[in-house]
Amino acid sequence: MKILLTGSNGLLGQKLVGLLHQHPEVALVATARGTNRLADLYPDLHFVPLDVTDAARVWQVLAQQQPTHVIHTAAMTQVDDCELNQDACWMQNVTAVEHLAAACADLGIHLTHLSTDFIFNGKEGPLAEDAAPDPLSHYGASKLAAERVVQATPGLRWAIARTVLVYGTLHGGGRSNIVLWVRDSLRKGQKIKIVTDQWRTPTLAEDLAEGCWLLARQSAQGIYHISGYELLTPFGMAEQVADFFGLDKALLEPVDSTTFTQPGRRPLRTGFIIEKAERELGYQPRSFREGIALLAHQMG
Repeated sequence: MKILLTGSNGLLGQKLVGLLHQHPEVALVATARGTNRLADLYPDLHFVPLDVTDAARVWQVLAQQQPTHVIHTAAMTQVDDCELNQDACWMQNVTAVEHLAAACADLGIHLTHLSTDFIFNGKEGPLAEDAAPDPLSHYGASKLAAERVVQATPGLRWAIARTVLVYGTLHGGGRSNIVLWVRDSLRKGQKIKIVTDQWRTPTLAEDLAEGCWLLARQSAQGIYHISGYELLTPFGMAEQVADFFGLDKALLEPVDSTTFTQPGRRPLRTGFIIEKAERELGYQPRSFREGIALLAHQMG
């Protein structure tokens, strides 16, 4: 097996590099825009620069490297950035997938594509794989369009992994996560406003990486919901963080989502039913508390 990974500098990409590094039977090609941020952690990592929006470069790299599988994690995922920069969002989330899907189909490569709960309108959840999509934001619309590209590409063998609210620690800095933000704010004695009317099944980045590996390893076909199994509000998540670290929950101020004005609309209630992934792939996510414990260990 030879896996080419896009977006290897991102949160999920980094976790996949770490996971696949433990499988010497798998040849790994890590790709990302810019330089390899994991060179100090994995000096022997085979890294190739790749901008997935460049069709000629996508074809060139896939033809040269000849992977059996591609796991496509590169995307523009900040909901508000996507709303404010719609052309850039479409280029990275849809056009890039057109290039990858076409090249994978031509070269006989299995594609695992990452998608999101934001393709749904948030009126009901948790959701199974056959729920009807109805995105509220440009980000959600771009990810749904990408799914349709994957499904419509003739001759392509594909799996789509949809996920929800991914959290984890990123090597080399970058975005914070809800666990770190809540812990650090409460340690400083800061009051924080947290929403009580959004529901998600938060996903530990390590668990999502495992789910992607299971899909690729089995050359799975179809759509799979890969997330945590507990339906929680951000407020409920924050309470668990406070409890874990022994911090003052009185500093958590419950608010509803109308408190914050954001360019991109968020679905209120999503979350996933993950029985298909458990049954067909042997996927077993950790609890949110176990996720907090892992992050606590990683963050020191």
